[in-house]
Formats: sequence, C-alpha cells, structure tokens
Amino acid sequence: MPTASNGTVSLYYDRDGEGAPVVFVSEAGLGGWLWGWQHAALAGPYDVVVWDLRGTGRSDAPVGPYDLETLVADLEAVLGDCDIRNAHLVGCGLGGAIALAAARTSRRVETLTLFGTAPRGSAFDLEALFAPPDDRAALRSSLEAGLSEDFLEAQPDVCDGIADWRADGDADRAGWTAQVEALEGFDATDWLVEVTQPTRVIHGGGDELVSPATGEALAQGLPRGEFVELEGAGHLCFVERSRTVNDLLLGFLEERTDGPRDSS
Repeated sequence: MPTASNGTVSLYYDRDGEGAPVVFVSEAGLGGWLWGWQHAALAGPYDVVVWDLRGTGRSDAPVGPYDLETLVADLEAVLGDCDIRNAHLVGCGLGGAIALAAARTSRRVETLTLFGTAPRGSAFDLEALFAPPDDRAALRSSLEAGLSEDFLEAQPDVCDGIADWRADGDADRAGWTAQVEALEGFDATDWLVEVTQPTRVIHGGGDELVSPATGEALAQGLPRGEFVELEGAGHLCFVERSRTVNDLLLGFLEERTDGPRDSS
C-alpha cells in the first residue's frame, strides 16, 4: 500500500498510468471514490494520483483541528514521495482550497482545475454532505446535497453504489470536522493575483453548498482564470456530468502538455 509521510502522519495514495502527472485532491470527508469517473478517463495517458486527506480513508487521522497549511504540506509530501516535479492539480471544495493555496507557494504546480471552490472559507457550507460511514441510509440521503434532483432520480443504482463506496472510504465525524476547520479564516481574495498558473474553475449551476457566484468571482480574481458553469448540476458536478467534465479536463490538459503521453 503506497503511503507518503508528513512527520508522523501516513498518507495513503493510489497511482496509476504514465505521462504528465494529474493529482486529485478530494472534498472534505470524501474518499478517493470521488474521482473514480475521472480516474477511468485519465489513467493510462496520464499519471494519475488520488490520495486520502488526513482523517479520511486509509490515511492516518490525528486529532484535529487541521489547518490549511498542514493539508498543503500533506499534498507536498505526496508529490515528493511520487517524485513529481510538475503536477496538474484537480480539487473540489476543501480540496480546491488546498490546491489553490499550494499553487501560491509551491513550484510543483503546473495548472489548476477547481470544482465547487470559492475564494473565502465563509462561502463553503458543507455540513449537509456529511454522513456517518456506518449509516448507509444517511450516506445515501446526504447525496441530495451534492447531486442534482435529476441525477438522483435518473441514476438510483449509481447513487446506491456511491453509498457503498462512502461507507468504505469516507471520514467519520471527527475527521470531517478536523478537515472543515481548515477553511476557517481562509481568504484568498488578497493573494489570488499571486496564483499565475492556468486555472479552470468549473461549477455546477445548481450547487447548494458553494454558490456558483463565488466560483465565478474566484475565476475573475485569478490572472489566468476561466469559469465554466454546468447548468443544473450540483456540487459534485464531475460525478453527474462526468462525460462533459472529462472532455473539458482532457482538453485543458492536452493544451498545456506535449500531449497525453507527455512525461513528468
């Protein structure tokens, strides 16, 4: 089982494929299952890394609260263990904030793709997405906070599968709370101009956890930001609109590498 270490904390990651490295950073409390649709599309032509935040899944869960700087250092530890010098980061929610903060301070970040991300911690309202991993009914019903009603009605079997994956890989209440507390005091509005990497901010138009307007403000504040809204989609828009998102992500990466099999 591959792990990286940040001090005494062990961080689990999965790595698959070859080519330019694409590293996924998950939403608070959600396991690596979150990126399964993107992993299937990118692994092979790209070197895909998905890791569990401290407090989630197979990573250690030290007592919180955690701060954003620590979570960025965890990301750096994963990149270092993988010997990745130039990474294309993809993050959602808290994961988007981690990726954004890393891009400000790290020379390892090549591009950013951010889902459901705002420039201020006060704009995140993630409580409704949490459910105890040992309560399958709650895991299933809490998906209503992250996915659109249309998707929930059209894909009940997929939602049942997601509930099973969440039971196996999501954080418990202590881990989730410790992670969410990293957003307290987060305010990137004054330093967005320092993040000069090409950045695509993708937001579900029906996101009830992070307003699309804040995602658009984030993109506008970045020197090389671009905003894309997926009409009607929820916070986890890359799950319910996976085909569209995968096309967007592949196109974005291909424009900024030497092609799908660009080496790291």
